[in-house]
Amino acid sequence: MAEVRDRSVHLSIESVVAGYSTHDVILDGISLKAPKNETTVILGPNGSGKSTTLRAILGLVNVRSGSITFDKAEIIGLPTYMRAELGIAFLPQGHSVFPQMTVEENLLLGGWNFGRDRATLLASYERTLDEYPLLRDMTKRKAGLLSGGQQRLLEVARLMLPDPSLVLIDEPSVGLAPMFVEEVYEHIERLKAKGKTVIVVDQNVQAAVDLADYVYILEFGRVASEGVVGDYSSDVGAIVKEWLRV
Repeated sequence: MAEVRDRSVHLSIESVVAGYSTHDVILDGISLKAPKNETTVILGPNGSGKSTTLRAILGLVNVRSGSITFDKAEIIGLPTYMRAELGIAFLPQGHSVFPQMTVEENLLLGGWNFGRDRATLLASYERTLDEYPLLRDMTKRKAGLLSGGQQRLLEVARLMLPDPSLVLIDEPSVGLAPMFVEEVYEHIERLKAKGKTVIVVDQNVQAAVDLADYVYILEFGRVASEGVVGDYSSDVGAIVKEWLRV
């Protein structure tokens, strides 16, 4: 008998209007859903609201109306740190390692929400090194001395140390040399294998579609189209050409 996938919704955005000030509108009634243990990809031209969607989930922009639920609980109004404690993690654009700190020190920062529970922090640290064994031989090395791909791996590992259930990733290949890009997408693909729900915002259309279970395309802060990955995987070039006419 074929395995039945659990497609229950992990995160839901309904009719959200949001912006960075009291007057601008970046998201204009956007709605989308991220099912558990699937990779949802958000595509669109520059200025379409992709990164702002992630920031709305994190509580970093002013949401004026609509609803954002995580595990069926409303999270609008919660501060960002409380959303992180619920199990929402965020990998921003560009590098976010602390270059003068060691790999070990950078990783341990990922367990900030464990507070004084040193035993849990160290157990999570060891588990993370087991999951990302390439880092084990680098723990005493300054993070700034790592290659671009190694730094991105460190960022992913740090993100996973507290074992979040929802991972938001913004433009994962920005600033990376082409030789490291494929490696980074492989790391992202493994997140779903670990049982994580993943939302990826990307300009690298082909790589993102290759990762996706479901795709949303935004234009002007609204969902212009959506569908399962098969609806888009054969016609990536047409998607990009359509953006150029926007």
